[in-house]
Amino acid sequence: MPEQSNGSPPGIQDLFLRVNGRRVHYRRAGDGPPVVLVHGGASDSRDWLNTMAALSGRYCLYAPDLIGFGQSDRDKDGYYLSDFIDFLLGFIDTLHLEKPALLGHSFGALVCLDAALRNDGNIRKLVLVDAAGLGDMSRFGTIVQFAVWKLRRTLHLYQPFPEFLTREGEEYPWLYTDDLPTLKTPTLLIWKRHDPYLPVSIARKAVKLIPDARLAVLPGFGHAPHEQNAAEFNRLLLDFLDAD
Repeated sequence: MPEQSNGSPPGIQDLFLRVNGRRVHYRRAGDGPPVVLVHGGASDSRDWLNTMAALSGRYCLYAPDLIGFGQSDRDKDGYYLSDFIDFLLGFIDTLHLEKPALLGHSFGALVCLDAALRNDGNIRKLVLVDAAGLGDMSRFGTIVQFAVWKLRRTLHLYQPFPEFLTREGEEYPWLYTDDLPTLKTPTLLIWKRHDPYLPVSIARKAVKLIPDARLAVLPGFGHAPHEQNAAEFNRLLLDFLDAD
């Protein structure tokens, strides 16, 4: 039974439940077919408040804080990629969601992609937003990521997000290009034209590899079209989810 909290805007519930033994926080809004929204690696479920409000008239939206993020339980030792995939699939199973659509941003898109590859029969549609896992990060993005990590370590600052762990023989960053031709889920990629971290060229290559995919490129500079181009993003999303 979900545990009620508060902190979200009116119309969006703030809830807790246990997934694979961990207490996790999520937000829920609306009624209709289920859509699960997964935030990126430097944020939490608050990223989706605008999207949830826009889609709640036609869909039931679920936005979890991934394990280690936001108000969900956190293991100080960090997590392997498989932990996040298992969490997402466990979240869907715990809430008994039938054939949800998955929507992920950046690292969250990578998690959604892996979940769809593992369980494509139970995933209705997939939306990848400026997604990690489809190609290498730009040199600028790599430098920024390392600089922020180094600054926090040097100044002994609290790290608000968990450590990402890799197993022996596992390469980081995780790339899924070889798996894309096997993806059977209808897929929409949404990208910023000038993403400083994950260039749109990655998306243009990926959309050619995924059998049932299309790409929408939104104008401007940035890494978060769901925030920076909210109206157009929500329109594209509704059109894709509504289509048979």
